[in-house]
Amino acid sequence: MTMPEITIATPADRDAVVGSLVAAFVKDPILRYLFPDEDTYPRYAAIFFGHLFDRRVHRSSIWTIGGGASVAIWEPPAELSADVPAAGHGSPAEARYPADVLARVQAYDETVHAALPTFPFWYLGVLGTHPDSAGRGWGRAVMRAGLARVAEEGLPAILETSNPGNVELYRRAGWEVIGSMSEPVHTWFMQQSPR
Repeated sequence: MTMPEITIATPADRDAVVGSLVAAFVKDPILRYLFPDEDTYPRYAAIFFGHLFDRRVHRSSIWTIGGGASVAIWEPPAELSADVPAAGHGSPAEARYPADVLARVQAYDETVHAALPTFPFWYLGVLGTHPDSAGRGWGRAVMRAGLARVAEEGLPAILETSNPGNVELYRRAGWEVIGSMSEPVHTWFMQQSPR
């Protein structure tokens, strides 16, 4: 089977990308900590991933394959900043979280950013594949596309994962654990050095 073309996402890809990521992260420990309620998870996760997409789509740092079925959202080193869609700060009304959810998202984001290295790096913020397209190698393919861009700049790449099963998958792809945090969700930080 021929692998579909890997493309840089455009605003037209937003709905497909967000839909894939909401489906991909249904059981992810971080997303379920942030949005534990089954009824509101789809809406809040869509706000979360939509915000990440909107912040990066014009930076040409979102790679997709299969019409958005698999997605890698990367953050360039100069852009590393808070990712929380804050209610009342210019966000559309539908993008507002209730106070308790917003507080949880902001606290987690601040904790992660405080644990990240201080040297310049590219940040693989999200890597996900819609469950209907899992097992095709598309996630590795979009990750490698981003890593090729990172390599051009000679910088390391950093990611974090709260899924223990992903640690070994990333290790096999050349990443190494450089640290972890235990609260509020056990999270591993991993790095891939420039190649």
